[in-house]
Formats: sequence, C-alpha cells, structure tokens
Amino acid sequence: MEKLLVANNVSKSFGDYKALNDVSIEVPKGSIFGLLGPNGAGKTTFIRIINQITMPDSGSVFLDGQPLQPNDVQHIGYLPEERGLYKSMKVGEQALYLAQLKGLSKQQAKERLKYWFDRLEIGGWWDKKIQELSKGMAQKIQFVVTVLHQPKLLIFDEPFSGFDPINANLIKDEILKLRDDGATVIFSTHRMESVEEMCDHIALIHKSNKILDGKLIDIKRAYKSNTFEVGLIASEATMVDAAIKERFDVSPATFKTINDELKYRIKLPENTSANDLVSYLTSKGQLNHFVEVIPSANDIFIETIQNN
Repeated sequence: MEKLLVANNVSKSFGDYKALNDVSIEVPKGSIFGLLGPNGAGKTTFIRIINQITMPDSGSVFLDGQPLQPNDVQHIGYLPEERGLYKSMKVGEQALYLAQLKGLSKQQAKERLKYWFDRLEIGGWWDKKIQELSKGMAQKIQFVVTVLHQPKLLIFDEPFSGFDPINANLIKDEILKLRDDGATVIFSTHRMESVEEMCDHIALIHKSNKILDGKLIDIKRAYKSNTFEVGLIASEATMVDAAIKERFDVSPATFKTINDELKYRIKLPENTSANDLVSYLTSKGQLNHFVEVIPSANDIFIETIQNN
C-alpha cells in the first residue's frame, strides 16, 4: 500500500528528557491512522514534528515520497487538542483570515466556507464572536478551518473534545467522508471506541518508544486467545456445570440475557476448534449464546502498556 507519510528513526529530546526514541511510522494513503498512547508518551511531540513546529534531533520525515519541506504546511490540516481561535474576532472574519494563511484566495475561501457552513448548519454564526459561542460551537469552526484548504494530510488531536454525542457523531461522519474522498487522517485520541469505529491502522507509543503498530484487524487477530462466551440451558445444570469446569479453562461471563442460562467464558486449548466446543455444548443442552471474544482496542491498549 502506498504511504503518504513516512517517519524514519525520529528522535527528539528536550534537555535530559527523551520525548521520542528512534520512532518509525508509516501512514498509508487514504487511511485513518490512530496515533495512540498514554499521556506524556510522545504523541504530541511527533505531531509537532510533522507540522514543523519543532524539529527532530535525528531521523527523517517524508510526505508523499519527498522530504518534508516548510511549504508542506499547505498540504496539512492540523486540529490541535488545545484550540487556537481568537476569541474576540468574528467567526467569518477569522475563518477567512485562516483560510488565506493556508493559500486560498479570498474568493475561494468564501465559496468553501459557504459550503461547510451550510453543511454543518452554522451559517447564522458568521458575525458572532468566538467568545459568544459554546465550546462545541467553537469546535465546529475549528474543524472547518482545519479542513477548508482540502489538505492531503489531516491531523486531528482529540477532535471530539467538547462535543455532545450528536455533534461528535456528525464530525465522525465528516472525517470518514473526507477519508473516502481521498484524504489521509492521523487521529490521536484516548477514546478507544472511536478507534474501533474509525481507524484502519494504529501505532502505540509508550515512554517515547513505538511498541506496537499495524492494521487494527491484524493486531486484533494477533491478540485474540481462542476464547468464547457461551450461554447454555441444561436440565441437569449442576452436573453440566461441573463437567464443563472440569474439561475447560472457564471464567465467569457477564453478558446480558433474558434466559436463565449457565454462562461461561471458555478458553480453548490450542488443538480444540470452535466446532468442537459447539458439538460438546449442544450435547449437554440448548446453546443460546456463542460469541468469540475479540479483543477491543481498549483491551489491546491496556495489555500492551502493562506489558511494556
């Protein structure tokens, strides 16, 4: 798969503090790439290097096959976690100003702003000052000025902060549409449910080091443990319960059900298949629930951090 952004062996220190240690990351074109890690891991430093706010001590960064250059700022849209709108300026005046800083003519900016203001139903905010808006309303303006110049690379740092669930879902859908229209997205968040919904690839940074990366689905496959949640109705429940616990590695299951079932989380040995388990359970009773336990992004995040 063709890469839009490639970082090779990037390191950065601030005095005696090592913010990034020999980090290499490849972001495929047309993907949503989750940049994950605990607070202080080095994610923001990496993002600032991409935006040339700070420079690496060593290593290299390539955008679309070429070494990163100062004028590449016109090809990048960056929504920082700490928002940066001028509170006393009017919304329209500020949006036009920021659009022209990204290389758009005033006429281009007006046309694209009309599109986005209509799309997000915020046309009536043009003459309002930022300080008159709620946090979520100001966040919509920040989103618009981030994407307005149609950059090939979009970087969103906690983009849903300040949004209610309805507007968070609206912005999520817009980010997915931008990806579908050809943009490449780096998405940094602590909301693992958003990673599940949106990210094709992820990289996990911890204590300044990259400790995991790849396609999210491949990582999930690598972390799954041949474990299944099952619900079984058995006439001889006590005997069946004892037999299952003797034969398998069993732990309690907490899924919700409307039936009075025996509920288990069963981890199978290496040479036992799901079909083997189904055959055994159906010989003991009525199998009402059978689901493979696939590790979530949150499970993978916690397990990987705890083991490194």
